This record gives sequence, structure tokens and C-alpha cells, in this order.
Amino acid sequence: MDKVVKSEAEWRVQLSPEEFRVLRQAGTEPAFTGEYVDTKAEGVYACRACGAELFTSGTKFESHCGWPSFYEPSGNDAVTLIEDRSHGMVRTEVRCARCDSHLGHVFRGEGYPTPTDERYCINSVSLRLDPSQ
Repeated sequence: MDKVVKSEAEWRVQLSPEEFRVLRQAGTEPAFTGEYVDTKAEGVYACRACGAELFTSGTKFESHCGWPSFYEPSGNDAVTLIEDRSHGMVRTEVRCARCDSHLGHVFRGEGYPTPTDERYCINSVSLRLDPSQ
């Protein structure tokens, strides 16, 4: 997978202001407002910035946290995890491995009945669903 590297100006032209704020400035969309929070459609969730496959609908689950939740990425190299010490907390940030865009955070050990006990809490605005035909 080839890395996607663009200048801030190039990202600003490609992305909407909200997409830029979340994907490139590590923002967060308000809870329960994203288009994929309650989506049940089958398909592949790709990075809205570069199109890389990130998650599949088969790993999406109801966490009732306000953002789409997945229990694992679609591949071992789909995302990168980075320690995030912002806002007085220690969390694990999830970024697209291909373009380094901010997607959300991953939380572990919360007791969800999933195979991994992980919750990839991802901003809808960071994703684009390619529905199965």
C-alpha cells in the first residue's frame, strides 16, 4: 500500500471543513450525529481522505456510545495506533495507515461481547461506506 502524502493546502481543497477538522486536526464529531452510527448496511468502510479499506460491516457492533464501533480493523496494516495524551487523558488514537488521517480512538477491556473486547470508536465523517451489491 502506497502512502498518501499531501500538504495541508491540498487536504483543505479535497476535504470539506468538517472532514478536515476531524481527519487532519484530530477533531471529533458530536455524539449521535454521524451518518454511520446506526447504519446496518453491509459493506466496507474506507478512509474518507484516501479510500483505504479500514473496517468491514461484519465487525461493526452496537456500543451505544454515539459513534460507529468496530471490534477490529479489516487488516493488520489498515490502521496505526498512537498514544494520545491530549485532554488530560491517556487514550489510543486510531489513524489511517495509508494517509495518517485521524479516525477516532480504540478502547479495550470494556466488556463488550465481541471476539476482541476492543471498541474502535470511529468518527462517521472519517469513513465512507461502500455497500455490498
